[in-house]
Amino acid sequence: MAVLPAPEKHETFTTGATAGTAVTPRLPAGLHHRFSTRTVTVLNWLIVVACVYVLITAVNVIGSGFSLAAGDRAASLFEFAANPVVGLMIGIVATALSQSSSTTTSVTVGLVAGGLPLGIAVPIILGANIGTTLTNTLVSLGMIRDKEQFRRGFAAATVHDFFNLLAVAIFLPLEIAFGLLERLATASASVLSGSDGGLAATIFGGIGSVVKTATTPLAKLITGSLEWLPGVWAGVAMIVVAIVLILTVINLIGRKLKALLVGRAQRVLNTAIGRGPITSIGSGAVVTVMVQSSSTTTALMVPLAGSGALSLRQLYPFALGANIGTTITALVAAFAFDGALGTIALTAALVHLFFNVLGTAVIYGIPGIREIPIKGAEWLSALAAERTLAAFGWVVGVFIALPLALIFLL
Repeated sequence: MAVLPAPEKHETFTTGATAGTAVTPRLPAGLHHRFSTRTVTVLNWLIVVACVYVLITAVNVIGSGFSLAAGDRAASLFEFAANPVVGLMIGIVATALSQSSSTTTSVTVGLVAGGLPLGIAVPIILGANIGTTLTNTLVSLGMIRDKEQFRRGFAAATVHDFFNLLAVAIFLPLEIAFGLLERLATASASVLSGSDGGLAATIFGGIGSVVKTATTPLAKLITGSLEWLPGVWAGVAMIVVAIVLILTVINLIGRKLKALLVGRAQRVLNTAIGRGPITSIGSGAVVTVMVQSSSTTTALMVPLAGSGALSLRQLYPFALGANIGTTITALVAAFAFDGALGTIALTAALVHLFFNVLGTAVIYGIPGIREIPIKGAEWLSALAAERTLAAFGWVVGVFIALPLALIFLL
């Protein structure tokens, strides 16, 4: 006797008043989740790429705007910053207010390409290194209710402060006396982008030309939309619009890269810490390049220090690597220009790189000097744990009050 096949089972559905049967294909829950996650990831990476494009374009617009507004009077317009100490303070305040050394250095690169003398730009770039340490210091203040946790967290935050203050104390006088950083950066930029630089110049020049060509249409759209303003005001408007764009896109890049990579960055940190200073410095630089924010990198350290999971000496070289990694933004911004302007912009960006690399080599490389930031951080954190006003006084005094006072007094 033949066996008839069982009837196929169908899912019942109801739509309005009509009922019936249909086969409804469905993705497995896990596959659907992976598909959605992958879509979000791809979208976030596309946003990052678009933001980098806008960043480079905005730096280009700053150069055009400053050139239009200042003409051949760029040096006279910035006479108030001709004093290197004033330039340093401008860099500190600008970075403290924007919470981003990347913004300050990118804007400065654009201004240099537009005619700002490099001698004025160098102290501003050095000041940006000090201003960027404010973020992790503020993060440590969140631990203030637990004295011991706060002491450890505040020490991890301020060791970055003391290192950058010491680096400036060493290299700013050398820059004033000998133009050390400017000379090194100028020589290197001529090799990397000059006509006689061989393969390196060919590669960098080619990248610069491609990027310049790609960003020119948007740059012309922005500048063209503002050219109806009279003379100098058109240039001023270009600078303002470009700075707003830079602030916006750097903030957005940071947020998106945190969503994409901060977990991986945390794993790099945990893996590298304790494997030696060179590994820690390298991982600090890599993590900062990944998340495009030294503030984020160093802020990752503070909870680890506060909890006692890692010691101040273990985290110290990691913070120095973050200083080196943050220079990538200015180097990218320099690709907004090609030719002679590209060489000038690259010179300004390389000043930032050389300052951080040499600062790390000198301060961390010499045992006696290496201890100074640690001793300073330990002393200040012990004081702040007993007297919380000392912590607030340090933040307000070093990053806001003292710089503003010196700008107006000098």
